[in-house]
Amino acid sequence: PPPTVALPAGDKAARWAALRALVLGDAVCLAQVRPGKKVVLGVGSLDAKIMFVGEAPGAEEEIQGEPFVGPAGQLLTKMIQAMGVKREDVYIGNIMNWRPEMPTSPGATQIGNRPPTEEEMRYCLPYLRAQIEIVNPELLVALGSTAAQGLLGFGTFKTLGEVRSRWREFGGKPLMVTYHPSYILRDGSNRSKRAIWEDLLKVMERAALPVSEKQRGYFLNK
Repeated sequence: PPPTVALPAGDKAARWAALRALVLGDAVCLAQVRPGKKVVLGVGSLDAKIMFVGEAPGAEEEIQGEPFVGPAGQLLTKMIQAMGVKREDVYIGNIMNWRPEMPTSPGATQIGNRPPTEEEMRYCLPYLRAQIEIVNPELLVALGSTAAQGLLGFGTFKTLGEVRSRWREFGGKPLMVTYHPSYILRDGSNRSKRAIWEDLLKVMERAALPVSEKQRGYFLNK
């Protein structure tokens, strides 16, 4: 069954440190991690207005123990900077605290990733909820279909287009659903970049961030 998370009293830093110890010591999480790899918890400002939520760690993430540090993470950092914000000023997490395992030969390195199962995401969701409780962001951004399924409910939509670019709600927080940065790595067209950017413009406006005319025109005329 999913864990019950009881956060201690104290300031944000103390509560996050307690949560980190709980997650990194979780027997179920540790049992899913290959030798030499790490359980992953979110990172960033505990006073962030905006919290980005992905699905699960990948190869680079389980080595470093930090979400979004691989190619998709580097692109996410550029997207955040384009919003006029530093990566360290937002909070970035995943629904999953471990990289979903795929069958590999003994001693071999896992190649590729698989989406987490409903059971796996249900187990880790209490830890994500606890991060949201501690950070208390003004709004959430779900990156990709799997993250959106985890936050909105499994089976609530068939295609991302049904829920993308519209304000939803999770845990009492406004939630914007957009594409995962890996979508741009696969399809680097200006049309795809503009689709994500329009979602981020809505996020900027909702968070009362300044939006310049230059920003409004990104990926329109290139």
